Amino acid sequence: MRCICWWTNLCRFLLAAVFVFSGFVKAIDPLGTLYKIQDYLEAFGWGGIFPEFLLLAFSAMLGMLEFCLGVCLFFGIRRRVVPRLLLLIMLVMTPLTWWLAVRNPISDCGCFGDALVLTNWETFWKNVVLLIAAISVFKWRKKISPLITPRLDWVVSIYAFLYIASMVVYCMHELPVFDFRPYHVGSDIRSKMEIPEGEEPTIYETTFILQKDGAEKEFTLENYPDSTWTFVDSKTSVKKKGYEPEISDFSVLGYEDGIDITDEILDEEGYTFLLVSHQLDRADDGSVDLINELYDYCLLYDYRFICLTSSPDSDIENWKDRTGAEYPFGLVDNITLKTIVRSNPGLVLLEKGKVVNKWSANNLPDEYQLDGRLEDLPVGRMNTSSLAYMIIQVVAWFLIPLLLICIVDVLWERHSRKKITKDKTNNINPLMEIEK
Repeated sequence: MRCICWWTNLCRFLLAAVFVFSGFVKAIDPLGTLYKIQDYLEAFGWGGIFPEFLLLAFSAMLGMLEFCLGVCLFFGIRRRVVPRLLLLIMLVMTPLTWWLAVRNPISDCGCFGDALVLTNWETFWKNVVLLIAAISVFKWRKKISPLITPRLDWVVSIYAFLYIASMVVYCMHELPVFDFRPYHVGSDIRSKMEIPEGEEPTIYETTFILQKDGAEKEFTLENYPDSTWTFVDSKTSVKKKGYEPEISDFSVLGYEDGIDITDEILDEEGYTFLLVSHQLDRADDGSVDLINELYDYCLLYDYRFICLTSSPDSDIENWKDRTGAEYPFGLVDNITLKTIVRSNPGLVLLEKGKVVNKWSANNLPDEYQLDGRLEDLPVGRMNTSSLAYMIIQVVAWFLIPLLLICIVDVLWERHSRKKITKDKTNNINPLMEIEK
């Protein structure tokens, strides 16, 4: 029995740690979770069925649910509901990740966002372990030892929900508190695009499916046939695995002439502002006046300013007419823009290819922050706060209140026990006193 108790609580803490981490990284980056859900739907052939706002709400709630379930399991509260929900989730996700591993329609499951990228097979075996743990916790849930008494367990549940909900709202309004993508502040884009000396790049092979006289056949570039064949489809596969740079898709074409200006942007000696909007027709235009003022500021101090987008010509021209934009535009891949900044539009400040600062559409720098040259201003200097410091700060905001709740619970429990003992002592049976 003792072994079962130890095993159950070991599984309980494993599940709790995984779900808290998984829920947190999803909650701080709801847009990233949304993009991964859209990849899933595309893989199942359901792309475009659900409206984006509904998927965004679902992605936020998914992260919040995982986080709250993990916290409740860690403290051993809600023992009737939580094990059932965790088992249900694992019974759904394990076969799904097996299918993803076999079919490989998307590169990774996104279960830990960009914080920890696993292959589909790694994800499947991870879920097998978690499924075993979930079954054990469900079967022997009565063996779970709670870390807090029932009188205050509801406080822990409510606080966990309020904490993660506030993180979702903050990161949606601003930017994710942790940026695990290759374009984070401090990242040198140029160096992350290079292949180290001596390393061989990955070699890809594209196969073209062509049709002629009702028959389909596959060709490569080496044996591509004449124009009598009709193009049907194409697929790209890895021919030889090699070194893959962290950034491989940052390429900017000038909107007016189609010339590649990637090197100009990354090798610019001074500062460069990148206004990033993957879809201008869906961009928030509430800050267009501030954007236009920022462009005027760049003209005054001779800084480069360019809007990067993947929108068609009609949307770009409509944006110009609607906002009075006079700044130049560059064309970049849609997925790359979504990766650079989780805001539409968002703003990125580069200094010779290095990311110095990033802002969401709700927090763009104004004339009070830009009252001189960037070289002399705080916004032109990189935030030197370390990742460890940020982690400690975010964790402290969560753990310190929970620690205080636990201390109150322990003190309350001790007081209650002393009171009960005292009452028993004061209420001795009178017959026993007479006998004495």
